[in-house]
Amino acid sequence: MRQSRTLTTLTAALAAGGLLVAGAAGASADDTSGFGHHGTTSALADAWRGQHHQGHHGHKPGTPTAGTPVTAAEHLAGPLTFDIGRKSSLYVGQDFAGLLTLVQPGQAPTDLAAGPGIAAVSVNGDGAVTWAEREGDQSAVQASRLMRRAPDGTISQVVDLLAYEQAANPDGAVTYGFTDVTPECAATLPPGLAPYSGAVDSHGYGSVTVGKVTYVADAGANALLAVGRHGDVRTVAVLPPAVVQVTAEIAAGFGLDPCVVGHPFSLEPVPTDVERGPDGKLYVSSLPGGPEDGSLGSIGSVYRIDPRTGTVTLLATGLSGATGLAVRDDGTVFVAELYANEVSSISRKGVVSTFLALNQPAGVEWSNGTVYVSTDVFGDGKVVAVPVS
Repeated sequence: MRQSRTLTTLTAALAAGGLLVAGAAGASADDTSGFGHHGTTSALADAWRGQHHQGHHGHKPGTPTAGTPVTAAEHLAGPLTFDIGRKSSLYVGQDFAGLLTLVQPGQAPTDLAAGPGIAAVSVNGDGAVTWAEREGDQSAVQASRLMRRAPDGTISQVVDLLAYEQAANPDGAVTYGFTDVTPECAATLPPGLAPYSGAVDSHGYGSVTVGKVTYVADAGANALLAVGRHGDVRTVAVLPPAVVQVTAEIAAGFGLDPCVVGHPFSLEPVPTDVERGPDGKLYVSSLPGGPEDGSLGSIGSVYRIDPRTGTVTLLATGLSGATGLAVRDDGTVFVAELYANEVSSISRKGVVSTFLALNQPAGVEWSNGTVYVSTDVFGDGKVVAVPVS
């Protein structure tokens, strides 16, 4: 939760040349290492400027095969999240424009709502649309809330996510940074790399509505939240830190004292999306704070979470910028790897395969044999429909 160089920074950075997502606090001017914290937005922007990874998983026999992508919506400003309603209608959160937009086949787009940093868009069975809004800069969150538009067009606030974060701070007991170096070694570290606890931050980045409950992947809180129809909130689970063993090469690359070599560094997990699988479990993508330029390896992950017990199980890791996911009826997960410019598939056993190369993919949804992906999210964004065989 603090100094999110990933999500919040992503949006702010996108404004300045950045991207999307999740965590919201942004690195301080003193933190020049690029290490740690929410690294999503800023990190997203930084990584995007300098790194365009290529596919690295390979297409494996028996895995889903992509057909030819067809454009379903275009000319979108930061379509980081979206959902699919009836008759293939798209509800798109244009993060950079601050708009919730309805795109129906054969019709002109319609803006349904306006607000700061619209993300975490989801639609339930009766046509109600839920989304998150966030106000604040890279250093502090001023407001974070979950909104809903009823089928009759009435818009209301469901819950104040920031108020819940201030009261509960789900990852407040979690320690990030270098947690086991000596005091002498800690004294050599740049600001922000010494051990710190999860701070107060909230950035709803992904959501899914199941019955009367909306599950929110809060990139700032580093947690998965459950929000009832009347605004009651509980923490389902706190995602575990992403741990990197620091090598001599990593230390030298970041200008760190050799005393950190061999020690673990814990990065904030930064959850970016959530979907419900056919097994009733929740699947959550994680885009850890810190640089995504390969200097720490590809450390994005997908977790399987039991919504009743909160048990968190790692499904797959080694992903490069996991920003959004979808789950097929057979349990196959499709995940956007923003930094790799591709969408990958993950089997129920956690085997990762390349599904399709796309430029700047972010949001992913599944509907009726088709994977929908938002692409080119830093520029003239669009959503494409990809048939799957």
